[in-house]
Amino acid sequence: MKICIVTSDYFVPGETFINRHIEHAFGGNTCVLAGRFNGNDPLGKPLFVRRSRLSAADRVRAPFAMGWNALTEHTGRLPFGANRARLAAWLRESQVDVILAEFGTQALVISKLAQELGLPCFTYFRGTDASFALRQARTVRAYRRMMPRLAGVFSVSQFLLDNLARHGVTHPNAHVVPSGVDIRRFTPEAKGPGSFLAVGRMVEKKAPQVTLRAFATAAKGREAHLTFIGDGPLLEECRSMAADLGVADQVTFTGALPHDEVRQHLQRTETFLQHSVTAQNGNTEGLPTAIQEALACGCITLSTIHAGIPEAVDHGTNGLLVDEWDEAGFATRIAEILNMDDRSAMTRAARATAEAKFDNDVLLTKMEGIIRDTMAR
Repeated sequence: MKICIVTSDYFVPGETFINRHIEHAFGGNTCVLAGRFNGNDPLGKPLFVRRSRLSAADRVRAPFAMGWNALTEHTGRLPFGANRARLAAWLRESQVDVILAEFGTQALVISKLAQELGLPCFTYFRGTDASFALRQARTVRAYRRMMPRLAGVFSVSQFLLDNLARHGVTHPNAHVVPSGVDIRRFTPEAKGPGSFLAVGRMVEKKAPQVTLRAFATAAKGREAHLTFIGDGPLLEECRSMAADLGVADQVTFTGALPHDEVRQHLQRTETFLQHSVTAQNGNTEGLPTAIQEALACGCITLSTIHAGIPEAVDHGTNGLLVDEWDEAGFATRIAEILNMDDRSAMTRAARATAEAKFDNDVLLTKMEGIIRDTMAR
């Protein structure tokens, strides 16, 4: 069986879940339909880049085609004209059997053409596409229009499926299949006592200032060190804040690091911190890959009751949870972890959770099985 993976950008090193599908789904019998291509192609798969230059005729046709699609499909992003014909021909020539759009917003682009070509089309919902995107009424209408065309839906968390359902967007063949993690590479090593780690973009929905202030409240002057991995618009503000809070010698900001270096930090870290919050624009997580990786590395995880995080972090067993924006509660939990006489039970439970729920080999097989069963029916 040959599967076409549809994504917005190819190849993005940080999108390990998508790259894994491209490399390994159905024995690696894959091709890629991408909106953009940055020139880096380590996987060597057949590739169609959708956003190519329009022909002269299509430039004339564009306002009418996009307007008609916006009127009838509630999105103007569908391919049309010569590009649509080239894409249809490429899908036939590539002998594609099934299509997987890695984001709901990408499924909007391809599902109608897939239906017309008789190709079963599935999509994944991963976070923004089932949170922030729903603030636009036209996107909700477009999703509702799209759903009957899909053979099935995957989501990284039940939270996202429930959020879609609250907007009247449902599918009878919907499944929760987290992105998962390679539990053979992400494994625990000797933990540094009092070591804390936060990984991710320094942006609003990660609330790094809350994490930093809570750490300073609970750990200032104690045998504890916090490492922040990631860059973003809030990085310099947080550097200054660490100095102002008097914990500059207990906090390290590394900036962005290669994924292998992040893994090495996780393997040696005792506690993983992620104070995820709902951004002002409504954007949420799905089920953060960083948390799944932290659990696999045996990190006690302190996070928030946000999106799909409670589906991974069992409060009091493999980690601790607080409400979003509960800075005082976050600080209290950091102190609670530091005051534990023995943290090994939680670290073992974290690893056990990853083995039971987030082994990406098992999850890839599960996704393939659902696709096969659906097509057989």
